[in-house]
Amino acid sequence: MAERMRLQGRTAVITGAASGIGRAIAVSLSRRGCHLALADVNEAGLAETAELARAPEVRISRHRLDVSDKEAVDAFPARVTAEHPGVDLLFNNAGVALGGTFEQVSAEDFEWLFGINFWGVVRLSRAFLPLLRKSDDARLVNLSSVFGLVAPPGQVAYAASKFAVRGFSEGLRHELEGTTVGVTVVHPGGVATSIAASARVPSGATEEEVKRRRRSFQKMLRLPAEVAGETIVKGVEKREQRILVGMDAQALGLLARLFPVSYWKLLASRLRA
Repeated sequence: MAERMRLQGRTAVITGAASGIGRAIAVSLSRRGCHLALADVNEAGLAETAELARAPEVRISRHRLDVSDKEAVDAFPARVTAEHPGVDLLFNNAGVALGGTFEQVSAEDFEWLFGINFWGVVRLSRAFLPLLRKSDDARLVNLSSVFGLVAPPGQVAYAASKFAVRGFSEGLRHELEGTTVGVTVVHPGGVATSIAASARVPSGATEEEVKRRRRSFQKMLRLPAEVAGETIVKGVEKREQRILVGMDAQALGLLARLFPVSYWKLLASRLRA
């Protein structure tokens, strides 16, 4: 068994750190003495996360960052290293949701989602990989989703982005094998965050459809974000290459392996209940 990753004294960059899973990861890392570079577009939320994560001898910096802005991402490593000596971990956590069928979702909204959920991950990974390579023990952690394991109707754009994160992470892990940089892909299940409530609504969907979908998926968001964050950090400490967060993610992961084509027939009746 590989030696556990020691997080004390290391530095982690976390995107989407203003709330939800990103905030929970920050608090869990801080408890272990890990320094933090917190990034998000929500500066007020970043300030709250920094306060919650505050701990003796833990250095915390806050950075406003839109992960879909290529120029801002390219400049971000320099902003981080102006306040930290190096970077050992990158948590690509920032993400958005977009409900609606493929025909309801506009091309513009589809591209908006990919700009954050996928291209943000790719660009940040490219931007920080030179710094991660300088570390004697580094980890790149990319947040996919349970919808990177299964793809339900009405979530085509979101599932496509999260399957893309999964494929990118697995391929990059193989390329970095034998280096000091490990890659972990995370598949959270129904975590109690605001992602469903704040999801962008496609112009082609009716108000009743939107309400019904939000009610349906809101019922699935039960796992406290704090539990999800701790699960992820413990998995990183164990150098796990794939982390399934929550019993639902574990069950769906197994179902997708056993029934890779017909899993949705087994799930549809239960979700309609």
